[in-house]
Amino acid sequence: MDDALPSWDLTELYTDDEATRQADLADARQKTEALSVHKGSLASQPAEILADVIASYQEISETLSRMMSHADLAFAADMSNAENASRAQNVREALSDLSSGLLFIELELAEMDEDAYQTALKTPEFYAFEPWLRRLRLGAPYQLETRLEQMLVERSPTGRGAWVRLFDETMTAMRFPFKGGEVSESEILNALSDTDAETRREAGQSFSSQMDSHQRLFCLIMNTIVKDKEIDDRWRGFGRPVSARNLANDVDDVTVDALAEAVTSRMPDIAHRYYQMKADWMGVKQLNWWDRNAPLPGDDDRRFSWNEAQDIVMSAFGSFDDGMAGLAGQFFDKSWIDAAIRSGKTSGAFSHPTVPSAHPYILMNFDGKSRDVMTLAHEMGHGVHQILAGPQGYLMADTPLTLAETASVFAEMLAFTSLMDRTDDPARRRFLLAGKVEDMMNTVVRQIAFHNFETRVHDSRKQGELSAEMLGDIWMETQTQALGPAVYLDESYRPVWSYIPHFIHTPFYVYAYAFGDCLVNALWQKYRTSGVTEQQSFIANYKGLLSAGGTVRYDAALQVFGLDATDKAFWHLGLDMISAMIDELETL
Repeated sequence: MDDALPSWDLTELYTDDEATRQADLADARQKTEALSVHKGSLASQPAEILADVIASYQEISETLSRMMSHADLAFAADMSNAENASRAQNVREALSDLSSGLLFIELELAEMDEDAYQTALKTPEFYAFEPWLRRLRLGAPYQLETRLEQMLVERSPTGRGAWVRLFDETMTAMRFPFKGGEVSESEILNALSDTDAETRREAGQSFSSQMDSHQRLFCLIMNTIVKDKEIDDRWRGFGRPVSARNLANDVDDVTVDALAEAVTSRMPDIAHRYYQMKADWMGVKQLNWWDRNAPLPGDDDRRFSWNEAQDIVMSAFGSFDDGMAGLAGQFFDKSWIDAAIRSGKTSGAFSHPTVPSAHPYILMNFDGKSRDVMTLAHEMGHGVHQILAGPQGYLMADTPLTLAETASVFAEMLAFTSLMDRTDDPARRRFLLAGKVEDMMNTVVRQIAFHNFETRVHDSRKQGELSAEMLGDIWMETQTQALGPAVYLDESYRPVWSYIPHFIHTPFYVYAYAFGDCLVNALWQKYRTSGVTEQQSFIANYKGLLSAGGTVRYDAALQVFGLDATDKAFWHLGLDMISAMIDELETL
């Protein structure tokens, strides 16, 4: 394998000079104070003044976000570095104070009289911000009194944010006994997909043991995060724990419920059936939980060099659209990716959008497996999406989670197709197809199982604090429902819930993966079954969807493709595609 894995250059985003940071903070503070003259009377200002205020607000917000992005990325690259942690916290606290002074802008615009608002929209400069204003005003019924909102913003770094930081630093510092030494979280999780059964068993037991030894802390963090959300939801008037996330995602409760119900109802047809087939292939009655992602018998677990992974991803993008391939190429050429596995680095992968005036950065832990190639394609999809949406500006470039996973999952499909097209060997094609099915299982079934777990945890927490035993019970029940009788979940699986970062970072984020996968499956079928002319039209519409950022709601964005995500049958289109892949595997 090629060991020349890239690392990113964060100086392109922001310098690490304290004098520069203080100067930018002082400038942002001065501009914030200048805007404060409108506090209490903003909604009565002429449309031209409103547009100027929003433009200034956007400029200040982007400056602050640029600083925070730099600090967060440096921290993610080495969370064991105390200086990185301290700097990120200091920046977060400074920005929290400034954000508190700007909060009145969103609050007053959200509560602006409807007649005055409609009149103001007739002015082009103000109307330009209409998509952002629409989403802002949807939250008006859930706003608290201004001073309460300010207090919540100022307390966030030492409140919920502190618990998130504690979780992150604890997970990063953990070491797992393995093969006579100690390894990081990323390394122990990678070992769960090793070709050797004993290696997987040792990794699973070590991972479980370490997570179990931290259960007291993780239970406290989870209980605190969930209770904090319950208090916030209750004061704001949200009827259900998921509703606040749905509002932020610009999606109705009923649509998310339809997704969750559709996937849950198809778990026997999809997950149970696949894992029983995999158990048969592996010659066992049941798969141990640590064997769920094991390579299939006969799979040589081929490793890809970084250069090979880059070539696959670039070819995949190029086969779809030269322009998107050009955007992807910049990540490889300009040090926008950090791919090496190392001590102190956060586990997993992400594409951080930073700010529109800069560019995204991709972090991943590349180990050379086919899953890592898919992860690179996934994050590259995010990165290209974020670049395309950038011209919408800071306030409107951000895409709601309902569409945020579209480009990433679509990019995975492109990379998977590229891999399949390069492979003539029937056995290898079977392994690739099985790997894609397992990826979809992890993206759709597993994430909805996580969603079901979260739903039950948040509902149960209303009756009092949840013990490790209670959390373990909910975890085992929801995972058994999802995985079925062919996967053996023994007592060692009980503490595994506690490593899922989304439960802590962004409650109810997880359904977005299933939303995106099922949505993309429907889009993919449209694309693959279209003629040449129709495909060109599809590509143009698809790039338009990505370029829209947060300016277009998911249902309107899909109308151009003739798709309706509010129809319950829509979700089964995507699930049918996974089921058909399993059908194909059965014939092989």
